[in-house]
Amino acid sequence: METSTVPYALAVDDDPIILMDIGGILEDAGFRVHETDNGDAAMTMLPANARNIILLFSDVEMPGGTNGFALARHVAEHYPWIEIVIASGRIKPMPGDMPDKATFISKPFTAQMVHNHLRETLPDGKKPEPLQQAVR
Repeated sequence: METSTVPYALAVDDDPIILMDIGGILEDAGFRVHETDNGDAAMTMLPANARNIILLFSDVEMPGGTNGFALARHVAEHYPWIEIVIASGRIKPMPGDMPDKATFISKPFTAQMVHNHLRETLPDGKKPEPLQQAVR
C-alpha cells in the first residue's frame, strides 16, 4: 500500500488536444494534473494550489497577457519548489527567456520523450514512482 501522496503537476496549453495529451502523459508518469488553457488562468489558480504542485509543464505561445516564459519566471520567483518544463514547436528560448532551473522540450513530443526528459531533469525526491523505475 502506497503511503505517500501523489504529486500534482500543472499543465498549461491553449490547444485542447495538446492539453489533453499532456495531461495523459503526466498522469502516466504518476502525477495528478491541474489543467489550464492559458498563462493568466494558471497565475490565478496558483496561489490556492501551488503548495501541492511540484511540476509546471507549459506551452510558450498562449492567448492573454502571460506567455509560458513569463509564467515560468513567475513560478520560479514565487514558488521555488516547483520544477519547470517549457515546451514549444515554434519558439526556441533565448538567453534570459526562462529561469535557470527551467528546462525546455521541443514539440512535437511523444510520451516516451516527456517521460525520459522528466527522468533526467526532475530531482530524485520529486519523481513519482513510475519515473523512478529504470527504462528498459
